[in-house]
Amino acid sequence: MSGRRSSSRGNSVSEEEINELISKLQSLLPASARRRGSSQASTTKLLKETCSYIKSLHREVDDLSDRLSDLMATMDHNSPGAEIIRSLLR
Repeated sequence: MSGRRSSSRGNSVSEEEINELISKLQSLLPASARRRGSSQASTTKLLKETCSYIKSLHREVDDLSDRLSDLMATMDHNSPGAEIIRSLLR
């Protein structure tokens, strides 16, 4: 079974599949976070950068959610602007 890795559950993923998944992951990151290379070290770095990017996206979502909540709190809930915001959130 050369070139294959097994998990404790008996599932196996080929090295080619892992490389394809890593490539797909790289394509999802912004250009500033992408790294090239196929060594274990660069894969580890890619995964760390991906985790960091996901955390930054969570912070951004939280910030936008807070800003939207503040905006909605200051608006008349029957106003056209509030209705537009509600329609965008559906």
